[in-house]
Order: sequence, then C-alpha cells, then structure tokens
Amino acid sequence: MGLNNVEVNKPHAVCIPYPAQGHINPMLKLAKILHHKGFHITFVNTEFNHRRLLRSRGPHSLDGLSSFRFETIPDGLPTCDADATQDIPSLCKSTTETCLGPFRDLLAKLNDTNNTSNVPPITCIVSDGIMSFTLAAAQEIGVPEVLFWTTSACGYLCYMHYTTLIGKGFTPHKDASYLTNGYLETTLDCIPGLKDVRLRDLPSFWRTTNPDDFMVKFVLQETERARKASAIVLNTFETLESDALEAFQTLLPPVYPIGPLHLLVKHVDDENLKGLGSSLWKEEPECIQWLDNKEPNSVVYVYYGSITVMTPNQLIEFSWGLANSQQEFLWIITPDIVSGYESILPPEFVEETKNRGMLASWCSQEEVLNHPAIGGFLTHSGWNSTLESISSGVPMLCWPFFAEQQINSWFSETEWGIGMEIENNVKRDEVESLVRELMDGAKGKDMKEKAMEWKKLAEISAQKSTGSSYVNIDKVVNDVLLVPKH
Repeated sequence: MGLNNVEVNKPHAVCIPYPAQGHINPMLKLAKILHHKGFHITFVNTEFNHRRLLRSRGPHSLDGLSSFRFETIPDGLPTCDADATQDIPSLCKSTTETCLGPFRDLLAKLNDTNNTSNVPPITCIVSDGIMSFTLAAAQEIGVPEVLFWTTSACGYLCYMHYTTLIGKGFTPHKDASYLTNGYLETTLDCIPGLKDVRLRDLPSFWRTTNPDDFMVKFVLQETERARKASAIVLNTFETLESDALEAFQTLLPPVYPIGPLHLLVKHVDDENLKGLGSSLWKEEPECIQWLDNKEPNSVVYVYYGSITVMTPNQLIEFSWGLANSQQEFLWIITPDIVSGYESILPPEFVEETKNRGMLASWCSQEEVLNHPAIGGFLTHSGWNSTLESISSGVPMLCWPFFAEQQINSWFSETEWGIGMEIENNVKRDEVESLVRELMDGAKGKDMKEKAMEWKKLAEISAQKSTGSSYVNIDKVVNDVLLVPKH
C-alpha cells in the first residue's frame, strides 16, 4: 500500500539517541513532541537496546502508529543479551568507529525512490550530541541536523572548554597524587559562565594521567564536531541556567533550551503515543502502591542511575547510613550496580529495615518523584534525575559518580540551593546525618522551599504557547528542521 498525499508531504525526522537509558528517555520525549507537530518519526535504537525494550515492555509495545516507527542499527560490540548498560567507553569507541555505515544504509533504505519503505523522504536528523558521526550522513543527503546534548547546560559548557583545560595544563595530571593531594580543590576562573567552580567539580573524564586518554579525545572530537550542526538543543530551561546558556553564544551554532521535556511532552495528547515507553528495565508498579500508604514528605527516594557502579563497601556504607537514619525509603537498586559482583545487601540490613524500606529493581521515576510521600532524593546527579527532581520540587542528596554529574551536584548545592553533596569516599555516619538533615533539619526545610520555587519556574517554562521552552521548540521546528539545506 502506498503513501497518501498527506503522508508523502509530511516532514520526516530521523531521531537517533546514544544507546543508554538516560539518553533514550529524553530523545523519545522530543520525538513525540515533533510527531505531535506534524513530523513522521523514525526512531533508531541499537539492536541490543531494541531487544531490551521489547523484553521490558512486551513484543507489541512499539507498534504505536504508522507515522512513528522504530528501526535498528548494530552497535558494533560483541553480541550480548545481558539486561544491563554496556560499558560506556567501549560503547563510545564502537559507535564512533562502526555506526556510520549502518546508519547511512538505513537512511538509503528510508529514502528509497521506489518507496518500498513506505515512508516520506527524510527532511531532517535529530541526533544525540555524542553520536555526531551522523553529521556526515546528514550532509551527504543534504538535510539539516540538530544535535541534542542530554547534559545540563553547565555540564556541556565544561565539555566545550576541555581544550582550555588542556591548554592551561590542568590535564593530563603529572601523576596520580594529583587526585588526592588537594589539587582538585583549586578554583577556576577560565570558563565564562561558571564562577568559583573547583577542579573537582568538572566532568570526571579529565581526571587522567594519560595524555592519550580515549574519553578526553572523545569529548574533544564530539564538541568540535558540534560546531557543524544546524543547531544544538538542551533539555534545560532559561531561568535555571541563564549564565551557561549565554556563554554558548560565541562558541556554537544557535543553542535552544527546550526543557524540561517531561513537562512539555504532557501537551502531546495522543493515546497511541502514550503506550510508547523507553524503559529498558521492567517497571514495578508496587512502588507506587507502597508510597500510597505513606505520609506526605516522609519517604527518601534512593536511585543512583543506570550507569553508576559502586564498590561492595560503598553499597554497605550507604545501606547502614540509610538504616541508621531511621527514615522510610524506597530504593531502586539495579542488579549491575556493583561492578563484577551480584548486588547483595547485608541480610541484617534487609531485616532491620523491612518495615520502613522498600527495595525494587526499577520504577517510573517521574511518577515516584511527583508522589506526595517523597520528601527527598538520594541521587547520582545525572541530568534527567536532577531535572525531574527540580520539576517535582524535591530536594537532593548528591553522590556524583562520573561524567558531568559532578558539576550538576555543585550547581544543585551552590547555585540552586536544593542539594547537599556526599563525599565520594562514602561513610555511613555521614549518610545518616545528611539523610536526617534532608528530611527533618532546618537546611532540609530551606532546600524544600527553594525546590518548590524552581518547580514553579520549570512549569512556567513549559507552559503551552507562552513558556520559553515551548516557544523554543517551535523555533527549532520552524527555523531549523523545516528549512531545506542549500
């Protein structure tokens, strides 16, 4: 069956996220918004993640609409059916080196002039910021490409200035002692848009003694290529990160803050799209049922992200810190959180907390953070979690693990007044006292008030027709994605 005239004339956006949970989530939300604005969507997952999606959500979970389709490309890594996030440096190397060919082939199949693919011609590409190999393919077929960096603006700004850090001799370190001798406390004044930030607050990849470190080279490559994009979009909002956003003006093509996307996607009123989820693990609805029986602001939500890996000792210290705080908690603990080990909590901890704690392997985080029972969030400071916490008015205890989580944590505490940081070398006494402060202390109360103020500002930015992010998405569509490349 061929396409009708309406479908043939639809703009067609190919959306390709980086293949990890925290990148797929916001890209799917953006794709739904574009579909709502009249685009045919092709959403490109890796084969590995597509299998995980079908396992977690059911074999027909992606059969939403003829105008919103899913395609796959290989990620270049050895075949594996583990229910876990792949190794990030290996994935970065593999996507960079192997994915352009299969992506080109997919575009050719979609653009087949015999129209055996039964989709309108591709008019634009929306790619994750660290899948910038796609820019070459966009150039070859002559369509605009928008890069979607799923970091905070402050995190992205740090990445854009890695060349500055290298030029000033801050990285690579002369030897490993620089990580422990107080050097990381040095404050910087060489990144416009960031004031009084310390070396330890910068994204973690630069902490290396290796002049040929792969992740540093990868960041340099991706930020340099970003200059060739038609535009950059970020999942943030103007009032939250105005200084960092302003600092991009001299560095990059137009940068549009279009978040929080999880608030903006609520304007998409399409039942078919609601069933299209992006969760790679099976969600446990029992979490919400458990929360329904709790008092307002009485529960600590604990989740360290889909990539964070801790040592067995860190897991034990967190456990007993939580237990000793005497607070009720909901802890989402993925099976791969401890590197090389089965994630086993001490049985004494499980027994001690059985009446005030719930352990689960996955949940709908947005739903949990919006639940009135949640009073605080113990987090790794990943950007999706941080933004969802802000939008829900929930203050945070931050234990940043890697990438730009460090700078997100610093902003949460120093600039936004909604977070407190836990030392990297975690101790149960510190966890206990900070959890109590978060839930019952004067500082916790101040943070809650600040979080509620930011929640209002997030909602204003996402308001239909008038919100700054709502307006920015329209600008991206009309000024970039619908404008043919010459």
